[in-house]
Amino acid sequence: MLAAIGSTIGLGLLWKFPYVIGQNGGGIFLFTYFLCLLLIGVPLFIAEVLLGRSSQRAALGAFSTYAKGRGNWLIGGYLGIIASFVIMSFYSVIAGWGMSYVLMSLNGFYAGKSLEQVGAVFETLSHSGTITMFWHFMFTAITMLIVVSGVRQGIEYWSKIMVKILLILLIGLFLYGTTLSGFSKALHFVFYPDFNSFKLSSMLEALGLAFLTLSLGQGIMISYGSYLKKNENILKMAAVIVASVMCVAILAALTIFPVVFTFDLSPSSGPGLVFKTLPYLFAQLPGSMVLSTLFFTLFVFTALTSAVPLIEVVATNIMEKYKIERKKAVIWVSVCTFICGIPSALAYSTDLFPQWQQIFRVNFLDTLNDLVSNWVIPFAGLVTSIFVGWVMEKSVMKEAFTQGGDYSLLYRPWRFFVRWVIPAVIMLIVVQKSGIFSIG
Repeated sequence: MLAAIGSTIGLGLLWKFPYVIGQNGGGIFLFTYFLCLLLIGVPLFIAEVLLGRSSQRAALGAFSTYAKGRGNWLIGGYLGIIASFVIMSFYSVIAGWGMSYVLMSLNGFYAGKSLEQVGAVFETLSHSGTITMFWHFMFTAITMLIVVSGVRQGIEYWSKIMVKILLILLIGLFLYGTTLSGFSKALHFVFYPDFNSFKLSSMLEALGLAFLTLSLGQGIMISYGSYLKKNENILKMAAVIVASVMCVAILAALTIFPVVFTFDLSPSSGPGLVFKTLPYLFAQLPGSMVLSTLFFTLFVFTALTSAVPLIEVVATNIMEKYKIERKKAVIWVSVCTFICGIPSALAYSTDLFPQWQQIFRVNFLDTLNDLVSNWVIPFAGLVTSIFVGWVMEKSVMKEAFTQGGDYSLLYRPWRFFVRWVIPAVIMLIVVQKSGIFSIG
């Protein structure tokens, strides 16, 4: 459970969720996001975990078990593996910047600098290929050491520690934010429904964020499900994890925005809130070194709890398919993600593929991010929902759903959502993002 919670509490909740709220109507977007979590995210989450537990295998093996010899359904497993591998290749670059900021905060790099000068520090860091490569390597190595120890000794053990520390740090920063003059404005910003800023396309944004924050379409929950015992209560697990995501999302917003509004800065600055503006804001507050160090330590912890399952998914499938030991599989996957992450590490420095942004509109790292978020993950979720809803035998699915608790009354509503609602909504997202038509 803690491993799954750690997977869902990622960088998206810490920096993407807050600024997306500001761009899409405040409280009305928050309500829509929570609705998407409950009506779309929870049924698909249950479907992925159920698929893993009933087969006791990772993504490829799970699809193969119930595909009845039809190998084309394995595409669902391969899409999840591809998504996890690609995300890890550039995720470690962003997380590496966070590690750098922990060290920089301890050295008080923001002291005496203007807002523009603090922002320029990030520009220097991101454009320094060798420094970014170093932190990219360090984060990948730390993740590898945790995963190589296995689920019980490694992932589960470290998740218990990291999730608890993460929540303590976040609550501490939230309590600090309540003392700032901008806290009341932050409350209004986060919870007040601004219908003028809310569009129909905001609903699609909320749904995509729900997929991202629940780690759906990446094979992660299928792999974690394969480690569950038959008597584990999946519905209870889903309820706890979704509740955790909701709480952390609100905490993250109410940690960042009180600081932002205290100094009258833009709440919709995106990633710049983390790397370009927050260090400057911390410098204006008492205990700036402690506050800045704690925040970026939290940033790294959130990245690590999400990176662990990304390596685990790929390694577990390799272990099952090629019958090799965990240590060897994890090392190979880690080395490959590091190598494939080199272009992302050098994306801002333009030391590699200097014309990439001119050709593809965005740099290499952002290209991978868009590719996975807009196409691979939605298609993986679509295949999973169709497979569980239409291909798996009804008797097998019902038995798997009711194991660990008597929820037979919820089976039909859940099956309806998996078979009809989720595929329809995902297709809407894919068609809208393809540009065939535009909403709002």
